[in-house]
Amino acid sequence: MQLISGASGFIGGRLLRELEQRAVSCVALSRRPIPGRKTSAAPLDDRAALRAACQGVATVFHCAGHAHAFAALSHSDAERHWRVNFEGTRNLAEAAGQAGVRRFVFLSSVKAMAEPGDVCVDEGFPGEPETAYGQSKRAAEEAVLEAGKRYGMHVVNLRLAMVYGPGGRGNLERMGRLVRRGWFPPLPETGNRRSLVHVGDVIAAMLQVAEDDRANGRTYIVTGPEAPSGRQLYDALRDALGLPPCRWSVPEAVLRGAARCGDGLEMLCRRRVPLDSEAMARLLGSSWYSSARIARELGWQAKVALHEGLREMFGC
Repeated sequence: MQLISGASGFIGGRLLRELEQRAVSCVALSRRPIPGRKTSAAPLDDRAALRAACQGVATVFHCAGHAHAFAALSHSDAERHWRVNFEGTRNLAEAAGQAGVRRFVFLSSVKAMAEPGDVCVDEGFPGEPETAYGQSKRAAEEAVLEAGKRYGMHVVNLRLAMVYGPGGRGNLERMGRLVRRGWFPPLPETGNRRSLVHVGDVIAAMLQVAEDDRANGRTYIVTGPEAPSGRQLYDALRDALGLPPCRWSVPEAVLRGAARCGDGLEMLCRRRVPLDSEAMARLLGSSWYSSARIARELGWQAKVALHEGLREMFGC
């Protein structure tokens, strides 16, 4: 029996469908029943319910979490990251160990690391995460490894780069919709590099590390085969959408000026706006990671090329 938390979400739902196609018996872990699915209703703060949900389970795939990776604008934002991503993960890992679950795979994030700047980094990159989201994911990773040692449970942390694909609701999907409508500015070429990974490659990595004994107690970065610049990504989106190439770009100084205006609005309103300095850093700055460790130790490599993944995402 496989237990999947976050089975109603983007990655968890894809994993559930994949396992069902393989005739693997699965249960969705959710705060409330999921129509048409075998569901174990157990919120991540209910330890007794989590222990009950883990009875008879061989493998837990923990996909649930609070996934907003931008900096928290309020104490309540930061508290939710900690409560859901750290405390919820710790509770589930403990419940799994106590129930005799043999294998536990946790979906973390590259944001659990320090920001790499303009260099490509691996799991050994020093430093601490800067955001509440990253800090909660880093603490959750440590809780998972500790539970694995305490209960003799096979545990693995997967630090995912930005995940995209059909059904996603992340930044890349929003960017693509705006590009399609002609509302997204053509970005300048800054030479930045941004890692991303297709959801199909994520599922392949999850299934492999769950069964490969060499992965026990390890933390792996999972990225795709390409790390495009913001401009290259903009051009790739246009191509995937069947739009003609764009021959011009908005100057970087103009975009950064608009982002500073967004910062001011956020300070006044205490609410996120679409364009601020943090969003601009994601578009024009680097976030570049290496998945060489998982390739070297397990032989896993991403297979979905960017152009192929984007066309699938938009149904082209």
